[in-house]
Parts: sequence; structure tokens; C-alpha cells
Amino acid sequence: MHASIRFQEEERNRIAADLHDDAGPLLATARLYLNENLVNQDKPQQLQSIFAAKQIIDDAIALVRNISHSIMPPTLKNFGLESAVNDLVQKISNSKSGLNASARFHDYKIRLQVEQELLVFRIMQELVNNIIKHSNAGFIHITQNNSQRTMFFRVHHDGTGIVQADFDRLNHSALGLGLKNIASRIKVLKGKITFEIDPSKTYYKVTIEVPIETTAI
Repeated sequence: MHASIRFQEEERNRIAADLHDDAGPLLATARLYLNENLVNQDKPQQLQSIFAAKQIIDDAIALVRNISHSIMPPTLKNFGLESAVNDLVQKISNSKSGLNASARFHDYKIRLQVEQELLVFRIMQELVNNIIKHSNAGFIHITQNNSQRTMFFRVHHDGTGIVQADFDRLNHSALGLGLKNIASRIKVLKGKITFEIDPSKTYYKVTIEVPIETTAI
């Protein structure tokens, strides 16, 4: 419970900071172009000021939309975790980066709760972003399957990765903010995360274990 409250408070603080640091200055700048002196300007100057203000307001709208999507991505909200993950890997594969990304959900008849889906998706996003930025991987493959009481999500990749000892060390250091966020989300989920390298030494695997606390859909 305490971990959940703390994590929610961190998310609220992040959103507040984004609105204060980014949206606030944009709107304040737009207001400068639309002040009371606008009526005293000649028509070309008025049009120029209005056009500049419109561009800034459009940027503010896009920013707020991005913040909204960061809270609950539309695909996840409307269609669930499986669709959101498929959308994520499709965007990566279509990016022409040379990275091949794929996903396969083997048995998702029993869905996690909405809050759990969001946390799992955020963890996967962080893992995938780290792989893209740091591992020089050629492929990423995400899988899902479940046992009677636990759901398993696995992220496989063939780049440079970390094992459990690295994760534990970075999670307790001043570095690795993204990994700390992962650990916080795992704690809220009452789950478990394991970083390992395959015995063949050809790929790394991250396993997320989440207790199933819902009914079939």
C-alpha cells in the first residue's frame, strides 16, 4: 500500500512538473502575443501576432496530449495490454532502424486489471527504451504466458544486457533512474523481475512475474 501511494505521488509530481515547466511557459508566451496592445497594431502585425500565438498554442495542445497519453496510452485504454504491446513493437519495426521487434501473447484470455496493465506496459516501455539506447540489439521479442496464479511477461534481445546482480547494484546506486522506476512498479504489482542471460550466451531475457487477481473476460 505504501509503495502504491508513493508511486502515485511520484507520478503526480512528474505530471505537475511537466505542466509547470513546459505547458506554463508556452501559454505565457502565447499571452504576450495576445495582449491588450494587439488592437493598436496595424493589420499585418496583428496577423503575425495571431499566427505566432496560434503556433504556440498548438504546441501547448500537443504537449498536453502527450502528457495525457503518458498517463494512459490510448491503445492501452481502448484495447488492452496485448494491443498496446503489439502497437509498440510495430512502431519499432517500422522505424527503419534495422531493429526487428515482435510480440506474441500465448494465453491472455484472463486479463490483468487496468492498473496492472498500465504498470506492466510502463515496465516494458522502459526495458525496450533501454535496449534501444544501450544494447545495440538486432531483435527484441516480447512474450506472455501464464500459470494458474501467475502471469509471465518476457523481453528477449540479442544485444548487450545486464543480469540480476547488475540490476540489484544499479538499483541501489545514484545511477539507473529508469531501473529504479521499474523496481517501484514491480513493488506496486507485488511481482518479481529477473534479468538473466540464456545458457547459450546468445541473448538476454527479462522476466516479469505478476500475480493474477482478476477473472476471465
